[in-house]
Order: sequence, then structure tokens, then C-alpha cells
Amino acid sequence: MSDTTSTTDIDFSLTPVGHVENTISEMTFSPHGEDTPEERKRQVEKHREETRNTVSTLNILPRFEELLDGIEDFSHIVVIYWPHKLSPEDRQIKKVHPMGRKDIPLKGIFSTRSPARPNPLLISTVRLLKRDKNQLRVKGLEALNGSPIMDIKPTTKHFDGGEDQTFPDWIKELNQDMTDKK
Repeated sequence: MSDTTSTTDIDFSLTPVGHVENTISEMTFSPHGEDTPEERKRQVEKHREETRNTVSTLNILPRFEELLDGIEDFSHIVVIYWPHKLSPEDRQIKKVHPMGRKDIPLKGIFSTRSPARPNPLLISTVRLLKRDKNQLRVKGLEALNGSPIMDIKPTTKHFDGGEDQTFPDWIKELNQDMTDKK
């Protein structure tokens, strides 16, 4: 690549390293929903509770099994996955109400955790329960059944800590709403 070539001009492809197996079959993402803020809060909390208790199997392709060596030494891992049921139209959305809450003003996609994004690589930090050869059992993964797994990484405070983070008030409100329900 020459010094004048922009890295945004590069085409590339990603190959999944496996897929998710669990009981989650439908997305909660609803950019066009007409729910009231209170209805949406209840839906999100129900989904969070179900997700928190769901045990998923990460089926890693056999040719990548050796890459898992040592992963069982960690309590938590980050799963990077592709939302395969997200429509091409939803990938064009520019702004959303965070978590579908109409009581929160529209925000640009890059300032939210919405799955609707130009390159929807989603991340989830989960508890690693067990490794059995090329399969990992995890708890708390939000991915849908069949979601392609793009990568797995262990979590560490050193790299993932994010000390002295600041958050906008709407995120604090969402976090408080979710904390109040525990």
C-alpha cells in the first residue's frame, strides 16, 4: 500500500471462527417500534434477565481448536460476533433512540451500542463456564442462535479497564434503570 492510499479504501473479508448455539431466536432491536418508554423498559429488562441466565455454546471450528489453548484459565471472555439477522436496511440507519427508548433523544449510531451499524461487529463480555475441546460454554451472551463468531479474547483489567471514563446523562439513566431492576 502506498503512503497515499487510504486504509478506508481497502476491501477485505472476515471468516467466522465458529457459531453460537443457544435458545435466543429473536432480536430485541426495534428501530421503528411504537412502544411507550415504560413498555420498552419492561421489554429490555425481560430480555436482559433472560440473557443474563442463558447458557450458550460457542462451537469453534475444529481447525481453530488449538487457538483456544489457555482460554480456560480466564473467568470471562469477550465474544465478537456478527448479527446475521440484521437486515441490510437496518445497517443504513444513522440515528436511533438508545435501547429503543423514545424518551431518550435520537443519537448517532456510533454513540450507542445498537446492533444497527455499517459494520455490525458486536461484542459481549461473558462468563466462561467450561471448555470442552473446540466448544466453550458461556453465560450471559446476547447473540442469537446461529450467530457467526468472529473472534474471542480474554478480558483483563489492564486492557479493558477504561479508568476515569465519563458518560452522558442518558447512559447514566439507562444504567440506573437496569440496576434498579436487579
